Amino acid sequence: MRAWLASLEDRGELRTIAAPVSPDYEIAACLAEADRGPALRFERVIGHAMPIVGNLLNGVSWFAEAIGATQVTLQSRIIAAIDKPLRPRITQAPPCQQHVVSNPDLAKELPIPRFFEHETGPYITAGAIVAKDSLTGRANLSIARLKPLGGNRAMVGIAPNHHLAVLARAARERGQKLDIAVTVGNHPAVLLAACLYLQLGEDELEVAGGLLGDPIEAACCLTSDLVVPAQCECVLEGTLDLNDEIAEGPVSEFHGLYENYGNGVVGTFSRLTRRNDAIFQVVLPGHHPEHCLLGGIAIAAGLARAARASVASVAQVAVGFGGAGRLHAVVALKDPRPGDARKAMFAIWAAVNLIKRVTVVDDDIDPWDAEQVEWACATRMRAERDLIVVPGVRTDRSEPLDEAGMVTKLGIDATRRAQDRADWRGAQPPTAAIKKARELLV
Repeated sequence: MRAWLASLEDRGELRTIAAPVSPDYEIAACLAEADRGPALRFERVIGHAMPIVGNLLNGVSWFAEAIGATQVTLQSRIIAAIDKPLRPRITQAPPCQQHVVSNPDLAKELPIPRFFEHETGPYITAGAIVAKDSLTGRANLSIARLKPLGGNRAMVGIAPNHHLAVLARAARERGQKLDIAVTVGNHPAVLLAACLYLQLGEDELEVAGGLLGDPIEAACCLTSDLVVPAQCECVLEGTLDLNDEIAEGPVSEFHGLYENYGNGVVGTFSRLTRRNDAIFQVVLPGHHPEHCLLGGIAIAAGLARAARASVASVAQVAVGFGGAGRLHAVVALKDPRPGDARKAMFAIWAAVNLIKRVTVVDDDIDPWDAEQVEWACATRMRAERDLIVVPGVRTDRSEPLDEAGMVTKLGIDATRRAQDRADWRGAQPPTAAIKKARELLV
């Protein structure tokens, strides 16, 4: 994370706030006001010595730059990392274990913010959680919210279908608690990998190494055989017990509204390890760019990889901020054959339950650019022919309009058709004149 912070600071895209700021709502308000940039560093958090950073990844271009890619190559880079993961490299005396606290009081040791008015407490929102199956030995890395409950206990909010929940159920069936390690303050590659939708048993920390082209430097936990990123800022080592539940109350979701999911699972933490000068990272939850794009960029790459198995013309998939990083997808096709657009829609819906609207465009349209996509719909889509409505399709619990776990899906075909126009050429000056103009305008 520190390398990325230094890069942002060098470019003037990291602002330091030296005035005292309360962790109760004031940090959240600052992050919300600056959620399109710059990144923020809070030096004086009232009641805590540890500084806070946030808004570190609030645009698609920042995700690309953080892993040495461009916006054009970002998706292919993620897919390549999934296909060619790199095992972590274990190191001794890791920075994340410079300081050790036993049975930590989470609220006293960490500057955990309260974000939104009607939530019932503060949340750790940038916690990448490591767990593994004790039988197969295969690890999992995912992000889940944690709400401190007093002392060394916290509510962990995980959906029933998430791999962390699957591993916890398997542990309970064996009469065990699940060992977990919550890592905070990670390189963007680790956070991005943690949001991927992979198969159970595929280790996201290995994919993070693939994203960087070099194995992640890792450390063995002090209380379990879990392996965590050695360069992270803080690690909470503990266990997850599915037999210990507590009501969460209303919590913000990616769509910007509150949800009430009932009970959450309790985690108990016997160790906090951290850097001596640790920095606490937060991701502003709710409908804000960093939170939405962390999921959206990862989901989009997985969708592109899955859809190409049945539709070879898929060039790129976007799951952008406007659709809350979960609900709307745009698919760009290169030289599609008749029927490819609809086939792509069904491939996307089959891959991720939450996606409810799929817009299909030609590859001359940037699927991440909402204005270009709207223009394609305005100039290439015939409503009577190119809309497809599919009612009664399965969704997930975080869908804001679900009815008994189902929602209606909408497909929009905004690709060019030869029979619609005799001339599809775009009106613009000649290429040579455009090149000359760019030179003159520099």
